[in-house]
Amino acid sequence: MAMEEEQTPPELRYLSGLGNTFTSEAVPGSLPVGQNNPLVCPLGLYAEQLSGTSFTTPRARNLRTWLYRIKPSVTHEPFYPRNPTNERLVGEFDRTTTVATPTQLRWRPADVPLHPGLDFIDGLYTVCGAGSSCLRHGYAIHMYAANKPMDGCSLCNADGDFLIVPQQGRLFITTECGRLLVSPGEIVVIPQGLRFAVDLPDGPSRGYVSEIFGAHFQLPDLGPIGANGLASPRDFLSPTAWFEQEHHPGYTIVHKYGGELFSATQDFSPFNVVAWHGNYVPYKYDLSKFCPFNTVLLDHGDPSVNTVLTAPTDKPGVALLDFVIFPPRWLVAENTFRPPYYHRNCMSEFMGLIYGMYEVSIYLSIYLSILSIYLSGSGSSHVKRCKDDAHLQAKADGFLPGGASLHSCMTPHGPDTKTYEATISRAAANEPSRLSGTLAFMFESWLIPRVCPWALDSPCRDLDYYQCWIGLKSHFSPPAAAVDDENE
Repeated sequence: MAMEEEQTPPELRYLSGLGNTFTSEAVPGSLPVGQNNPLVCPLGLYAEQLSGTSFTTPRARNLRTWLYRIKPSVTHEPFYPRNPTNERLVGEFDRTTTVATPTQLRWRPADVPLHPGLDFIDGLYTVCGAGSSCLRHGYAIHMYAANKPMDGCSLCNADGDFLIVPQQGRLFITTECGRLLVSPGEIVVIPQGLRFAVDLPDGPSRGYVSEIFGAHFQLPDLGPIGANGLASPRDFLSPTAWFEQEHHPGYTIVHKYGGELFSATQDFSPFNVVAWHGNYVPYKYDLSKFCPFNTVLLDHGDPSVNTVLTAPTDKPGVALLDFVIFPPRWLVAENTFRPPYYHRNCMSEFMGLIYGMYEVSIYLSIYLSILSIYLSGSGSSHVKRCKDDAHLQAKADGFLPGGASLHSCMTPHGPDTKTYEATISRAAANEPSRLSGTLAFMFESWLIPRVCPWALDSPCRDLDYYQCWIGLKSHFSPPAAAVDDENE
């Protein structure tokens, strides 16, 4: 059933639900009745199946969609290596392409080029990853900065699923199943093998992309949470059928295969699918619909409780890649250090910030404000000034929207010196406070990432990142008896 919205063009009506088997037709009567592949399809269309899993994958996890199109996708010239290629895309993560480093890394946001010349394909660059696209196991984390639409071409990623997180500028994405408009604060998943093109209705755009090899995203199990909470299946939206049939000489299909780009030409648009049915489709999700769970008495919950989507491995509870968010929410834990605790993790964490301040900076702002009330009693104007000062401080040297950080396997990390000191000294530690105006996310994987050399050498890299922890000092205060015993 399509989600009807007032004043929404027909091509932007969506189908609701994740994992559903959908049926959609742009022209009534274009879907076959009673079978997938009749001798002659309705309206003279071609039947073509797109399989996201093997034919014999158990039914509960089997993914496939039948497409009914004006011409089949096989009708194109041979593929050749794309020229020019994108040398900053990586699909094999080894010593010849990337570097291993346990150092905490952080990057300032990259500027989006103002002069047209970079579409989504050319504006995509790999930051880090693990494994191999050819061996069908692993992941890659990319970022993109684009300033022109993909005119006359589309991209097909044979290596894996793309999870795209726009941070600046909307993306108008045309796929073989239909069209989606994706805004910052939303995500979109383009399944492996599906052809798509990206337009930029707001002009230059930038954001983040995770790519998984040999797996697909799904909702996490809820365990003791029960039947409801986190991301609801009904809030995921897939497009309805839309097609174009004009003659299009010289149209280019760009094929991402084994981490490399190939291109072939054809004389029609790949978006000529008049009808389709199945469960292997692109989808988008509005992150503001996420229902977070949290600690309500003591201690700090693990970030896994904020998982939106996961790509599991064969090892129970271990993810090839989790997509986790840190949305606005209330903090109510009593007698608790509420910012993220210091930790080392067998997983590796790549962080991004979509808007606002990163929540550690917000903690600092909140605590300085509360402290100012109790110590000075100078009222709301002083509180506002404290918040503004903290905001400016975070803007000057903190984690910014469009920026990123990487804390790899067993590399220690946690709140910076200023946040720690402000937190442990704050008055009214048990009072509820609300994190608002922020949306951060994390790509988390149990595979150890290797970092691309251009990411390490980037002018956006914050070489002084480590300094934020150098000021942490000892607060150890042993009892006097213990000191006397040691002196004896």
